[in-house]
Amino acid sequence: MNDQIRAREVRLVGPEGEQVGIVPVAEALRLAQDTDLDLVEVAPTARPPVCKLMDYGKFKYESAQKAREARRNQSLTVIKEMKLRPKIDPHDYETKKGHVVRFLKAGDKVKITIMFRGREQSRPELGFRLLKRLADEVTELGFVESSPRQDGRNMIMVMAPHRALKTAGQRGSGEEAETDAPADV
Repeated sequence: MNDQIRAREVRLVGPEGEQVGIVPVAEALRLAQDTDLDLVEVAPTARPPVCKLMDYGKFKYESAQKAREARRNQSLTVIKEMKLRPKIDPHDYETKKGHVVRFLKAGDKVKITIMFRGREQSRPELGFRLLKRLADEVTELGFVESSPRQDGRNMIMVMAPHRALKTAGQRGSGEEAETDAPADV
């Protein structure tokens, strides 16, 4: 910025974005002082470096505002976890599936873990079948982001909500997100 620019010549861009041309740094600084603006190097790696006449304080303020706005619009990804066993009772399965449905409707990702104990570890297909059944039953709310995989004594699958549900769930009005899903789910 201003006197810190070390190049002999710069490609100068005016305050309105118009091209002034390649000028010596001394002349660019003089033009900046005449218009009561700062000479800011915007592309230092270009040959010759590109400098622009602008109000640097205003530029910094506006870029901070844009960054703040970008952070405000950023969504935080939440991963909920649901743990199951291979020999789960049908009623317990329906209860856990209800929780998964609620999490997906809220726009959260769901990590479904099946825990194997003892001899159950020799039958991983039971867990795979259970995860496949759950994924098929909630397919209208979410999709399988990470397919089932064995991780030691556990089998893990990650489901994510569909985009339309994600935005509907994050409206934040406290209302249920409307979907085409049947009411008995």
